[in-house]
Amino acid sequence: MKNLTLSRKLLAVLLSSIAFTILFSFFFIHFLYSKLYLDSMEESIVYQGKRTASHYHYGELSDEIIEKIQWYNIVSEYEIIVVDQLDELTTYFPYKLDYKNLVDKNDYASLEKGAYVVKKGYVEELGREVLGAIFPIKGNDGLIGFIYIYVPLADIQDVFRESIPILIAVGTLFFFILFLVVNRAWQSIFKPLQDLQHLSGEISKGNYTKRMHTNRNDEIGQLADAFNSMSHSLEKQEEQKKEFTSNIVHELRTPLTYISGYVHVLQEKIYSSPEEAESYLSTIEKETKRLNKLINDLAELNHLQDGMYKMERQPIAIAQLLLDTLELFQFRLTEKNVEIQMELEEDIIVEGDPQRIQQVFYNTIDNAIKYADPNSILRLQLRKMDGQVSYRLTNSGISIPEEDLARIGERFFRTDKARNRTTGGTGLGLSIVKEIVRMHGGTFTMESDETNGTTVTIGLPTLSTGRRDESHE
Repeated sequence: MKNLTLSRKLLAVLLSSIAFTILFSFFFIHFLYSKLYLDSMEESIVYQGKRTASHYHYGELSDEIIEKIQWYNIVSEYEIIVVDQLDELTTYFPYKLDYKNLVDKNDYASLEKGAYVVKKGYVEELGREVLGAIFPIKGNDGLIGFIYIYVPLADIQDVFRESIPILIAVGTLFFFILFLVVNRAWQSIFKPLQDLQHLSGEISKGNYTKRMHTNRNDEIGQLADAFNSMSHSLEKQEEQKKEFTSNIVHELRTPLTYISGYVHVLQEKIYSSPEEAESYLSTIEKETKRLNKLINDLAELNHLQDGMYKMERQPIAIAQLLLDTLELFQFRLTEKNVEIQMELEEDIIVEGDPQRIQQVFYNTIDNAIKYADPNSILRLQLRKMDGQVSYRLTNSGISIPEEDLARIGERFFRTDKARNRTTGGTGLGLSIVKEIVRMHGGTFTMESDETNGTTVTIGLPTLSTGRRDESHE
């Protein structure tokens, strides 16, 4: 059975069920034959024999009485034999039941006590079963004779002759309907499974565009929906993988081209002045740092997503940590003439990894300044609300299209499709932010429109009261 397909297993179960049904019907008919027909015949024989013998409890078994008893042979369906002695029965009934004598010693003992004896067996000469009973006839001085009533039993096919056409008709109709139901169920179950098998083969070949179309709401429909969801997810992952490969190739090719070109210029001494050579070396250094940052960011993101980083959680005065981070951007803020407007609740305590929380602040502020308009305002808010610390950062720079908002935080995804080297980083900064926020059990959302600018909102759990008390001890 282990090597059989599901369809063959179900077919085997179906055929076994049909065979069991036929076998059950056979035994059921035999049960009816033995319990209804045979029992009713035996009951009828016993009743008739007792009734006949009861008329002759007294007196002798005369020829007139014997003749009267014989008259029952004409008016009844039974064969009736009347004898004075048991030994005479073999004269009128010269057959053996199941190849044994009609009367044995045990029968003699029962009859002498006045009890009747039922006899049943196969008679070879008649070619069928015979059911009968021997009844003692009592007189004044004891037994005066015996009555033997018997009837050849009809075969089972004779008993059910009238019902056999009905049984055949009903059975044929039953199996026809069963065939239609099974065929329908077969198509309903295995056709979708065969389609699913075919589509799975297509997916294994890398074709993720195939979908299974069905309007069913049962388990097969749910399986189809799950398969379609898986196909869509694989298709999306394949697109992201291709985009990731394209992005990383692009990110690596540009600095490597710069480095390779300027190294060649320096090696061949194709420059006009020491200042020009120094400029080439500065560019090589800058592109080397860019490559190093790209590799470090990518390694760090993988480290976070794979769960390999263990956070050092501790109570953090988050407002002070934010102010310390802002100091790192004073030069860039002054250079771009961007003003900071802050609204901070300074007594908020959170539990987390200070280094990673500061990295969240650094990456979001770095992005905000990078894409902010010159001479604009950067709004920063930190306050407690709804049991969380809400950190909001808004700039008035380039708005993000709505279709791009959902993809913010994907690896290498940047809204500037041209990947401008003057503004764009690696495209990994917000991916790292989202992972750190997730590890802290927080939330990350982004909104953007031309009127209000772009707002990053991050929610972080506050330190519970019990833990806060412990931190002050």
